[in-house]
Amino acid sequence: MIGPLVARDSARCARIEALLFEGDSPWPAEAFRSEILAPHNHYFAVRDGETLIGYAGISVLGLDGDLECEIHTIAVDPEFQGRGHGRALLATLLEIADSRKAPVFLEVRTDNETAIDLYRRNGFDEIGVRRGYYQPSGADAYTMRRPAIGDTTQSGDSQ
Repeated sequence: MIGPLVARDSARCARIEALLFEGDSPWPAEAFRSEILAPHNHYFAVRDGETLIGYAGISVLGLDGDLECEIHTIAVDPEFQGRGHGRALLATLLEIADSRKAPVFLEVRTDNETAIDLYRRNGFDEIGVRRGYYQPSGADAYTMRRPAIGDTTQSGDSQ
């Protein structure tokens, strides 16, 4: 079940982050606390009983009428992957963007085929590459965009 991620979850988030992003500067607990408490962010948790097994966060940025959203993270403990938790977390984040009629942006490692496939199945397109985005590994990232609901322009079109 998806529910709110709260500041007291920060230490567990940092442990999951260290498992998943060992070579790429995983967020410490303090970073999670700061992000969870920021008023423009929305963070969610998935739990197995009382145990936090995954989390996701999105920012809503800009002014009314000109909003955009940025997915900060989606992560699921490796022991619980492959059970639809990431898909459920993404759906929850997209509900936030859809309620504001905002496009959604994210970065994802170019070698994370599972995540890229999930994003493509949910309407995201690659719009660029950020060379050396993940540090210290130097791994590249795709920037991906999902248009706002009702936006009929394609991500690569220019007027």
